[in-house]
Amino acid sequence: MDCDQLELNPRIRAALRRADLRTARDVLCSGQDLHTLGLSRSEVQQLLRAAANACRRQRPITALALRDEQPSLRLSLGCPVLDELLRGGLPVGGVTELSGESGAGKTQLALQLCLSVQYPVQQGGLDSGAVFISTEDTFPSRRLQQLIREQPSLRSDVPQSLIDTIEFSNNIYIEHAADLESLQVCVTRRVPLLLTRGKARLLVVDSVAALFRSEFQASDWLERHKQLISFSSKLHHLSQEHNTPVLCVNQVTDVFSDSDNSLGPQSSSVSPALGLAWANQVMVRLMMRRLQGTVSRGEQCSALRRLEVVFAPHLARDGRDAAVWREGVRGVQT
Repeated sequence: MDCDQLELNPRIRAALRRADLRTARDVLCSGQDLHTLGLSRSEVQQLLRAAANACRRQRPITALALRDEQPSLRLSLGCPVLDELLRGGLPVGGVTELSGESGAGKTQLALQLCLSVQYPVQQGGLDSGAVFISTEDTFPSRRLQQLIREQPSLRSDVPQSLIDTIEFSNNIYIEHAADLESLQVCVTRRVPLLLTRGKARLLVVDSVAALFRSEFQASDWLERHKQLISFSSKLHHLSQEHNTPVLCVNQVTDVFSDSDNSLGPQSSSVSPALGLAWANQVMVRLMMRRLQGTVSRGEQCSALRRLEVVFAPHLARDGRDAAVWREGVRGVQT
């Protein structure tokens, strides 16, 4: 859709013309940092929401799009309480960020999505596999196997006979990226091949901040900025081209000021890492926090967590309490 058809104020339209961003797809996939257009944070978010909504309405008419043409197609998190917060789960087209401190449960939820995507659409999945790119720790294979064994407990809504037919382990493609060069090779060569062949329909990067934080000094901010924008542009392209949800796990940084923190969670002393350059590239920003309390269920005990919507074009800014059990992450009814 042409940007002139979007419901935007004259200031935003003028900025788009100066930057030669003519369509909604240009806004999402050009790789340009929207903050450099001279717009405020609220105007940038208004622009991203309008562009994302337009792209969802104007998806290319392909066999894949026709097969999956549903107004509210989402990838379920495998929990009704958390799915309710996200109106059904992760949007299929677009980049979603999940940030939080260490131990908040981010990787747990990412693994859970790698299993959820393998279910049929009727059970909230996409009937395909997942690519999991690990940039920090060793891939948690033992935890994944435990989640697979406990699927009948987590997904009691799915017939046992259907669960038994899914070879979960064989449909998760694990990549390790120790530096930015190998990360770029992964998202430009290996991931597109898997998506094109229909082997995968979910891309997880855990975490997006690790390499961009470790490979650059403070004086290298401009080069880091360029590579970050190039990387995010590729993620958007993969998501739009293959109608695939992309989940980027992110670290957090301390917040030292009580000034406008609209890009971070409410009532929090931390904010997602990588700043505005990255914030302008994601369509949905979620955050997981570890709370003070604990919850018990039988012989199990878990620290209380909270999953919050920081911003999204289709969601209210809200949150749900959750806990991590043997079978995975579940919302806690209050």
